[in-house]
Amino acid sequence: MSIMIPTWVGGDLVAVEKLEAHQKGLRHKAVSVFVMHGNDVLLQRRALCKYHTPGLWANTCCTHPHWGEDPEACAHRRLDEELGIKGLKLEPRDKLEYRADVGNGLIEHEVVDVFMAHVASRIAMSPNPMEVMDVDWVDLEELSVLTSQEPERFTPWLRIYLKEHARQIFA
Repeated sequence: MSIMIPTWVGGDLVAVEKLEAHQKGLRHKAVSVFVMHGNDVLLQRRALCKYHTPGLWANTCCTHPHWGEDPEACAHRRLDEELGIKGLKLEPRDKLEYRADVGNGLIEHEVVDVFMAHVASRIAMSPNPMEVMDVDWVDLEELSVLTSQEPERFTPWLRIYLKEHARQIFA
């Protein structure tokens, strides 16, 4: 089953198959979530079976809304599908745009609705092994250093968020 995502083609927003959007580097909608406990951010390490950036560390959750799906509803859906996390209060942070080579001839050109959730304690999770191979809580300042010193361990979008958009996301 192919997943159709909202993509701009010739100025119009249309439904395009997700892999095709990445193969052609088409500008498309996306959602990213950062779950924070104090100054620690919840990261996920992408499963090795993912078709791009397998085994790399990313923000808590990142995905594409289905055609016609509300960004916040999408964020809640994917937090549950990827990590088994339900019921968080999500705060819209910003709408960002980036373009990044994610390897194997694929390009992410995303217009991203970014959400933040603050939790009082490190919440219980049940990661889906088809999506996530590991999780970790990392101090935000330490993460900024790590992504600069060892960029190959992290997804391009996480590096872009921290380098170019940290003020909008974490302020």
